Amino acid sequence: MAVDSTKTKTNALIYCRVSSIKQAEDGHGLGSQETRCREYARTKCYEVLEVFADKGVSGGDLDRPKMRAMLSFLLAQPDPGTIVIIDDLNRFSRDVRVHWQLREMLKKAGGVLESPSMTFGDSSDDVLIENLLASVSQHQREKNGEQVLHRMKARVMNGYWVKRTMPGYRYKATKTRGRIIVRDEPVASVVQQALEGFASGHFASQSEVHRFLETHPDFPKTRLHMSRVKAILTHPLYAGLVHAPSWGISIRDGQHQGLISLATFEAIQDRLKQKPKTPKRSDIGDSFILRGTVACADCGNKLRSCFSRSKTGARHPYYLCQTNGCASYGKSIRRDEMEGAFEALLKAMRPTASLFALVKAMFTEAWDMRARQMADVRKSLRRDLQSLEKQMDQLLEMLADCTSATAAKAYERKIETLEKERLITSEKLTNSTAPQHTAPHMLELCWKFLSNPYKIWASGNIELRRLVLRLALLEPLQYSRETGYRTPKTTLPFKVLEDIRTQNVDMVPRRRLELPRPFGH
Repeated sequence: MAVDSTKTKTNALIYCRVSSIKQAEDGHGLGSQETRCREYARTKCYEVLEVFADKGVSGGDLDRPKMRAMLSFLLAQPDPGTIVIIDDLNRFSRDVRVHWQLREMLKKAGGVLESPSMTFGDSSDDVLIENLLASVSQHQREKNGEQVLHRMKARVMNGYWVKRTMPGYRYKATKTRGRIIVRDEPVASVVQQALEGFASGHFASQSEVHRFLETHPDFPKTRLHMSRVKAILTHPLYAGLVHAPSWGISIRDGQHQGLISLATFEAIQDRLKQKPKTPKRSDIGDSFILRGTVACADCGNKLRSCFSRSKTGARHPYYLCQTNGCASYGKSIRRDEMEGAFEALLKAMRPTASLFALVKAMFTEAWDMRARQMADVRKSLRRDLQSLEKQMDQLLEMLADCTSATAAKAYERKIETLEKERLITSEKLTNSTAPQHTAPHMLELCWKFLSNPYKIWASGNIELRRLVLRLALLEPLQYSRETGYRTPKTTLPFKVLEDIRTQNVDMVPRRRLELPRPFGH
């Protein structure tokens, strides 16, 4: 197109827009729009004063940073009539309502809209055409949104996560499966440790999980709200599952690797339903290792602990009962006395070499018997799995023939419950494999602990001492100020050792040797 050099230069601005940051960074949308607008300005003898480009702004949004800047620029011009050039109508707006609002704002600021793609006018025909084109742009935007939503729903139904990732995962592009989520190390291992720690009781509350994540050097250094911690603990994504309740898509197997097992996830949900516990005090636990482990023999309540200051200003540690009405209320016990007696108790739990050899043989026999039983367990799990799948098929048939909305919802809830049971059973079946190693190889650490628990306690490591308390004691110890500790109720391995030592061999279970859950869990 030829340029008429006799025309007087008119001031002009260029406005460009792309709907995503990726378009601005990877594509050429903004550059091609600007090039076409500059060519149009050259043919019209316009002098381009400034270019305003909105990145990552939808055509249906009215609030646009660069649009606001452009309107401010227009208002600052001494004379109205500055031309605003757009490449195409859909770059200006893709919503009829927003389009006319922007047109009005532009008119009040003294701007005149022009485009190489169409002519804007005030006649009824011009307004009709502009309305039609704006309507078409809006329809295209809404249609694109619908298509994207349908594709996202289909992806979730096939087990792919499509929404914002959770900590520990990131998106990775693949040639055959599109964008999928994968483990994002080292954050994934940190989140896994937090989830498994809460499930096992290592973290007593959500607050402790929050503290662990917020202070871990490998976790992102952003402000972590408690609501975010709750989302991490309750999100099925970490168990290898996907769901989208807002889209009506129930929970199902995901195409990604979970950070934890489904059984661990269910354990977390069960713990969340329990009454929350007050976080233990970090300023006293190291000084009083038996706090929460020893109870008063008179009333049965756990002893408290404190420091008492003498006239010289020295601090002395004591345990004491603070239960009103108890005969030992307020009567203190020296920490060294109580903890010294406990160490003597641990030393007495060490078995003789011959006794320990016998127990090792018994455990080995139980281990081998357990390996033989795994085949029967797997058969039972397969039967359960087939039964669940049959029930789900029956309910799906009933749902397809159902005409009542209320009944349909009830069927859907039952199907979702059965699907969770199916996933748990399937996971148990997968994990119920025969032991890959012999008992001596797998139980080496266990033997070291049972042979001499005091040796681990004497290391002085606080975490190891707490582990000894959890693994050795079934219930809190009863302590009397007059007679000391009463007979402790120990966990099964130590109970077996004691029974054999006292010749109560009949009390040793021949078919099952398992550690019950200690009182601290």
